Amino acid sequence: MANVIVTGGFGVLGRAVVAELTRLGHAVAAVDLAATPADLACALALGGVDLGEQDAVEAAYTRIAEALGGIGALINVAGGFVWEPVDGGTLEAWDRMYGINLRTAVVSTRAALPHLLRDGGAVVNIGANAATQPGTGMAPYAASKSGVRALTESLAEELRGRGVRVNAVLPTIIDTPTNRTDMPDADKSGWVRPEAAARVIAFLISAEAGAITGASIPLSLAG
Repeated sequence: MANVIVTGGFGVLGRAVVAELTRLGHAVAAVDLAATPADLACALALGGVDLGEQDAVEAAYTRIAEALGGIGALINVAGGFVWEPVDGGTLEAWDRMYGINLRTAVVSTRAALPHLLRDGGAVVNIGANAATQPGTGMAPYAASKSGVRALTESLAEELRGRGVRVNAVLPTIIDTPTNRTDMPDADKSGWVRPEAAARVIAFLISAEAGAITGASIPLSLAG
């Protein structure tokens, strides 16, 4: 079992990942910008952490490593979505998507790497199917998630042979209450349940996935 950090651990997908990894016996630290919820069951929960700021994240991860006895895996769940067309859209949307989807993954990974390289471990990033098949109004989001995929593949090569594996999952729309409210008439047959995504993520940090690195795995069924 590993000591695992889950960023964005207070959101719907983050909570599902935290629950699944805890069920499997991992010691999980959930990290988020939001206030720490009272009902999250895990080894450690740190709220109020700006995942885009290197100093804050490094301090949080040092605290986690000291509390848990090391860091063996990092799951970069933190992120967000905005629908914004290029024509008539704003540059702020592009900056926001870069900041919360790609920068958080880069900052978090940089902070975790000294710990992961010490004992070996795994990184799993949350990309998106939209990175390969973007639709209208998806450009800022898809571009940021394409960056996550590129980060995954490049870092996997950088760390090949150094004991740290790096992979990503590329889900379609996650089946969350917010998405159901925002898209009441959508065909939900291809939506991915958070619990199903969490099981794939758990597999990717396991010893059984020890031969997999640099992969971007599509998730397109409820599971």
